Amino acid sequence: MTLILLGEDIYRLFSGIITYFLGNNNGNSFLPERRKFVSGIALGLAAIPFSSLLYGMTIGKYNFKVRKQTLFFPDLPDAFDGTTITQISDIHSGSFDNPEKIQYAIDLINEQNSDLVLFTGDIVNTHAKEMTPWIETFKGIHKPNLGKYSILGNHDYGEYFHWDSQEEKEKNFNEIKDLHRQIDFDLLLNRNVEIKKGTDSIRLIGVENWGKHFKKAGDLNVASKGVKKKILK
Repeated sequence: MTLILLGEDIYRLFSGIITYFLGNNNGNSFLPERRKFVSGIALGLAAIPFSSLLYGMTIGKYNFKVRKQTLFFPDLPDAFDGTTITQISDIHSGSFDNPEKIQYAIDLINEQNSDLVLFTGDIVNTHAKEMTPWIETFKGIHKPNLGKYSILGNHDYGEYFHWDSQEEKEKNFNEIKDLHRQIDFDLLLNRNVEIKKGTDSIRLIGVENWGKHFKKAGDLNVASKGVKKKILK
C-alpha cells in the first residue's frame, strides 16, 4: 500500500509543480487531490497479504496437514529401503491456546507410525517458558524404533528479543535446549548418531544455525569426519 500511495504522491507533486508554473491552478491547492481509484487499488492489494496474516494467526495455525513425499537415494543401504520419517517443524509453542487442537496434532503424528521422528526447530517464539504448559502433551509423541531426534531453529536462540543481560539470554537458551530432553527428543548440536538396521547403518547429523547473529558450528567438521553414508538432515 505504501509503495502505491508513494507513487501517487510523486505523481501529484510533479503534477502540482507543472500546474503551478503554468498558472492553471485557479487558486486551488498546490497539490491535486489523491485519486480515489488509486487509493482503492492500494487498499485492495494490501488486504490480500494482511488477510493471509490474520488467517495464519487464527485458523491457519491449527490447520495441520500430513504431506507425504517419497525420497530416493542411490547409495542408501538396502536395509533402509522403505524407512519412514515424520518431520515436524516450527512448533512456536508460545502461539498455542487450544489444548484440544494440539492434542489432535500429536495424535496425527502418532498415526503415521513412522520409523523415525525428526523435529527441525523453533520450539518457542522466544522464551523457554512458552513450552512449559505443553511439555506433557509433546511427551505423548511415541518413540519409534529408530528414535526421536531434533535440532534448534532460529527462534530458539533468542535473537529477536532485547534481553536485559547476556546472562539472562544464555539462561533462556540453556532452558530451551533442555526442553528437548523433557519431551524425550535427542537434541543434536553439531554431532551425529549412528542409526542401525540389521548390519547396515547411516549417520544422522544435526548442526546449529550458522551465520550472522547465530552461533558458528565450529565443531561441524569434527562431527562430520568419517561419515561415508547418506546423511539425513
